[in-house]
Amino acid sequence: MNGERVSFIHSSLSLIVLIVVAVVTSIIIMEFSLNDHQITRAQQQSVTNLTSAEKQQVLHGISFEIDNVTFSHHTATVNGIQMHYVMGGQGDPVVLVHGWPQTWYEWRHVMPALAINYTVIAPDLRGLGESSKPISGYDGKTTAEDIHQLVTKLGFNDIFLVGHDFGVQVAYSYAAAHPNETKRLVILDVPVAGIGPGGNITGLWWVQFHNVRDIPEMLVAGHEREYLTWFYRYSCNPAAITEEDIDEYVSHYSSPGGMRAGFEYYRALSDDIKQNKEYSMVKLPMPVLVLGGECSFGDAALDSMRLLATDVRGSVIPNTGHWIPEERPEFLADQLFKFFGNSTIISK
Repeated sequence: MNGERVSFIHSSLSLIVLIVVAVVTSIIIMEFSLNDHQITRAQQQSVTNLTSAEKQQVLHGISFEIDNVTFSHHTATVNGIQMHYVMGGQGDPVVLVHGWPQTWYEWRHVMPALAINYTVIAPDLRGLGESSKPISGYDGKTTAEDIHQLVTKLGFNDIFLVGHDFGVQVAYSYAAAHPNETKRLVILDVPVAGIGPGGNITGLWWVQFHNVRDIPEMLVAGHEREYLTWFYRYSCNPAAITEEDIDEYVSHYSSPGGMRAGFEYYRALSDDIKQNKEYSMVKLPMPVLVLGGECSFGDAALDSMRLLATDVRGSVIPNTGHWIPEERPEFLADQLFKFFGNSTIISK
């Protein structure tokens, strides 16, 4: 009996020791996990608190994936500013120019398909996204020069160029200033300011409001999300831009100077119209594709470009609003492949 009792005690002690070791080990692992999580959150918070220039340095060269296709963040000094851009794929360069109130991120659903056969370059326009926010230079001629210097720095001569919203103004100015370096031009939804019946966009309420100096910044401050969400939801397909997407956009526009920089594009419209009328004296020689949203500007952009270029084709996309790259990304990718010379994507 004594031997059995001693054996039982030893077994019990061994079991207790094992339990204690397991519990202690679990506690240690939990503490390390908690510390790691706290460090990660601290690091994330420190990045959030960085200045724009510091963010650019941190982002430079960071790779990420969209639909298993690798892209990377970069910055370049161009035309007196620091321009952030995302790049991926291989082949002939396709430059995607976003509008307001968006960033390079508006192309996220189109970029992976294009990257199969093209080098995709999606910059943040001056003042927007992670690019620096200068006081001036928001007219088409200056912002087009930003893009041209970026393309030159990357070692490209001829590009396919796509512009949406205010990116239309930038893209048109680029093509007009560098017609021999623009293989093909794509215009999405917005007419060129001051050109054609639909080009008189200055009568829109938000254009007039944004043109006022300082007042929009003051009234929108602290309500950036509510204000911008109205625009994202003003569409045939309001669910195309999700709450998470709005978070991404608002994180940039609510940063210091973000809304002001966006409004400066509207305040430069009078300069844009003067420049456009000068450019319009010579029609664009390259092929131009124009796509409009049925629930947005319709065929206004198509009518506008027919006055500005010799070879224009395009259509109005049914049941589609202003946010074509997000509402109809598969259709847009298919149209771009066909227009640029590769139709491997099937439209949906």
